[in-house]
Amino acid sequence: MIMAHNQTYALFGAAPDTSNRGVSALFRCVTEGVGNALPDSRLLVFDSGSGVREDSTILESGVDYRFSRVGARGGRRYYASGNLATMAAFASLGRSVGGLLPVIRSLDRCDAVLDVSGGDSFSDIYGSHRFWSVVRPKLIAKRRGIPLFLLPQTYGPFRSDRMRGIARDAVLAARMAWARDPQSFESLRSLLGSDFDASRHKEGVDMAFNLGPVDPGDKLDPQIRAWIREKPNRPLIGLNVSGMIARDPDGARRQFEMRADYLDALIGFVRKVLQQSELRLLFIPHVMSRLESLHSDAGASMQIVEQLAPDLRSRIMVAPRHLDEREVKWVISQVDWFCGTRMHSTIAALSSGVPTATIPYSDKALGVFESCGVEDQVIDPRQLETQAVVERLIESFERRAHTRQVLSNNIGGVKARAAEQFRCTTDMLKALA
Repeated sequence: MIMAHNQTYALFGAAPDTSNRGVSALFRCVTEGVGNALPDSRLLVFDSGSGVREDSTILESGVDYRFSRVGARGGRRYYASGNLATMAAFASLGRSVGGLLPVIRSLDRCDAVLDVSGGDSFSDIYGSHRFWSVVRPKLIAKRRGIPLFLLPQTYGPFRSDRMRGIARDAVLAARMAWARDPQSFESLRSLLGSDFDASRHKEGVDMAFNLGPVDPGDKLDPQIRAWIREKPNRPLIGLNVSGMIARDPDGARRQFEMRADYLDALIGFVRKVLQQSELRLLFIPHVMSRLESLHSDAGASMQIVEQLAPDLRSRIMVAPRHLDEREVKWVISQVDWFCGTRMHSTIAALSSGVPTATIPYSDKALGVFESCGVEDQVIDPRQLETQAVVERLIESFERRAHTRQVLSNNIGGVKARAAEQFRCTTDMLKALA
C-alpha cells in the first residue's frame, strides 16, 4: 500500500538496484534534489524488483528521506502487473479500466513522472528490447495524462525510422525535456524539428556532476590507500574498462562500428605507460556485475591484467566491486589521470577536476566532454586505428597538467548549471501542486 503525501512523483530510468553505478548516481541526485526542495513529497522509484517495497535513503543533509520501490521490468511475463508491456497496454485503456492494474492506479495518483533513461539509454543502438524498456514509461505517462519531465539525458541516436518516430512522440508529450550537453541538445532539436519549443526543450548538464563523493573507509584495500598517499612522487592512473565492449569484442565491433581493437588498445597503453615510468595503475569498475558476466568491468579488468608480465602486475590493482556510487567517485577523485569508457565513470572524474580521457563507443561522450571544455580528450575507436588510440592515450596522460587547468576553469560553471536546472525543474513541480 502506497501512502498518500502532499506530492507524489514517479521516477523511471534511475533504478537503485542495478549493478551500474552511473544509474545509481542519477537515483542519488534525484532523491537529493527532490528530497531537499520538496521534503514532504514521495517518490515511487521504479526498479527491477517485484511489487511495492518501502525504503529510505539518508540525504547529504542528514535527513532520512523515505520512498517506495515499485517493480517494473521488460520481458515476456505479461501476466506480471509490473511488466512494462502490460502496463503500457492498460495505460491505453480508459481511466477506470486501466486503473484495474494496481501499478497503473498508483501512477494515476502521481503528480508527475520524472524520467532520466539511465542518462544515455534513450536510443535504439542497444537493441529493440532496451529501447522499449526505456520508451514505455514515457508512453504510459502520455496515455494517462500525467505530466512528464525528461531529466537531463541524451536523445538518440535512432537508426530505425519507426523507433525515431515513437521517441519523438514520447518527447513531445513532456512538459519539459532536458538534454545533458550541447550535442544532445542538437539531437533533441533535430528529433523535434518544427515542434521544438525553446521554453520546454532545454540544454543542461548531467545531474551526476553534483554527486557528492564519500570516503569508503575500510572497504578500500590498504595498499590502494598507500598508493594514494604516495602521490605525487609516484603518479596513480585510474582506468575504467567497459566489460560490455571488452568481453564481446566482435559484437562490439559490429554493433558500434569500431575500427580499433578496444582490448588490444588498452593492453598496449597499459604496457607502454608502465614500462616508461614507475607509476601505479588502478582499474576502477563502474558496472559491478558478477565477474563471469559479460558486462562486468572488474572481469574485463582482470582479463587485461592476466595478459601482462608479472613485474607489471605488481603495480596494478583493481578497486573493489562493493563500493557504492559515491564511494567509487571518491576513489576516482584521488587519481592523477583517468580514462574511462563508462560515461558516468568519466563524469565522476571530470566533476572532481581530474584530467580525464575517454574511449567511447557512441557519440554521447563528445557533448559531455565539450561542456567541460575538454572535447580533445575524446579518443574515438570508431575513427582511429588501434595504435593511434594508444598514442593518443599516452599523449593525454603526458598533457594531464594542461587538462587539469582547463577543468579547473570550467567545472564550477558546469556544477552551477546542474544545480540551477534542478531548481528550475522543482519549481515547475511545485507549481503542479
